[in-house]
Amino acid sequence: MRRRRLAPLLALLVLAGCGRDLGDPDAIARRLEAPVRFAVIGDYGTGDAPERDVAALVQAWHPDFVVTTGDNNYPSGAAETIDDHVGRYWSGFIAPYHGRFGPGASSNAFFPVLGNHDWNAPGALPYLAYFTLPGNERYYEVAKGAVHVFALDSDPREPDGVAPESAQARWLCEALRSSPARWKLVFLHHPPWSSGRHGPTPYAQWPFQACGAHAVFAGHDHDYERIQRDGIVYFVNGLGGSTPYAMQRFPIQGSRARFYGEFGAQLVEADARTLLVRFVTRDGELVDWVALGADAAEPPQ
Repeated sequence: MRRRRLAPLLALLVLAGCGRDLGDPDAIARRLEAPVRFAVIGDYGTGDAPERDVAALVQAWHPDFVVTTGDNNYPSGAAETIDDHVGRYWSGFIAPYHGRFGPGASSNAFFPVLGNHDWNAPGALPYLAYFTLPGNERYYEVAKGAVHVFALDSDPREPDGVAPESAQARWLCEALRSSPARWKLVFLHHPPWSSGRHGPTPYAQWPFQACGAHAVFAGHDHDYERIQRDGIVYFVNGLGGSTPYAMQRFPIQGSRARFYGEFGAQLVEADARTLLVRFVTRDGELVDWVALGADAAEPPQ
């Protein structure tokens, strides 16, 4: 990491709660043994300079793969814009890649989730044609070392439903319970919990913890937030490229960190003992971090 200090208060970082400073994220990272390292980006698909800068940040990390929290192709998920808005900066992670921006990757290392803007194209067909993903490609799972990624489709246009009793939710719970992975991480677009402009998404408040998830990552609100709720950590990560949203509501219960001052991405590192998650701005400022497992810690309050 280029810088270790927290971003200035004028960038609107708010830390709340009773966590203790039990460690230093760089020291925790050094203790990880052969970790899986991946990036999380959200609400990024504009093709503009902020997306370019976030992509440069992520590429400098040399992650094993990238996961998105949706809205990969603004504004309408169209076939004529998807390569400019995704492939221009991310082709090096995508396989097979058939766009205009280089040869692509030798094996796929880019795992998006559908957002509402991707669904603005009928049937989300440009997205489904552009990416080659596991399962039905709308929701799927990928296991990488100590991490098991579960990508969901939280848009109401999902054919298998988005309610807690839907076929998709049943699939997720069964897959979580059967996974032997140390870290089971869920990704979707609409945040179950959020203090941002859109706020919580009641239909997406599935029993994640009861089914075995350790953390849930979402986007949709163009800000960053870390929330401790129901025994697990929820993240909102929507600062990948589209215009940030100011926080417009009172913080929800469990909100530990909130930020909308700059674009950025998350770096996630995990081994069999510890999961370390950091949010970093495009100019290298560390905004927030949390560690779960053997090195459980968070920033000082």
